[in-house]
Amino acid sequence: ARSQRALRVLETSHPPVYYLPPDDVRTDLLEGTETRSFCEFKGGAVYWTLRGGGETSVSAAWSYPDPSRGFEALRDHLAFYPSRVSECFVDGEQVAAQAGDFY
Repeated sequence: ARSQRALRVLETSHPPVYYLPPDDVRTDLLEGTETRSFCEFKGGAVYWTLRGGGETSVSAAWSYPDPSRGFEALRDHLAFYPSRVSECFVDGEQVAAQAGDFY
């Protein structure tokens, strides 16, 4: 994935999460999973397994296909766990995963 159009979301007590438009992601490398979660603010999330380069990362990304009111801009955008991809950069700076691997 590479994007100049990511949406930066700040949540209480969490580092920022960047949601990338699907047109900026190699969605052909993603496969939907059965995993689901619910955010009291954004609504129901679905998860995606990343397959590429001979490697598989289960539930490496998530998205909100039908976000709650006020979060419609996130519809179908994808966010990735930095610890579940080989590398992740924001504005040229390498991202470190949050302790506990929450984001």
